[in-house]
Amino acid sequence: MTKAETAKLQDYLRRKFANNNIRLTAMKTGDSAEVFIGEESIGVIADDKEDGDDSFVFRMAILDIDLEEEV
Repeated sequence: MTKAETAKLQDYLRRKFANNNIRLTAMKTGDSAEVFIGEESIGVIADDKEDGDDSFVFRMAILDIDLEEEV
């Protein structure tokens, strides 16, 4: 994933979720970036070039302990 793609995606996610704390950091694999809100990693976004289409896939794991109500 290029720096330009990472910047565009970061801008898109910030606008879409109205959150300027969203930050993307390119990963060593080259085709993906880690997505953060503040210092917390929330998922990975990957470049998906299949059948000539260029799209991006966002994956976010939610653990059952994350769903527990805080006291």
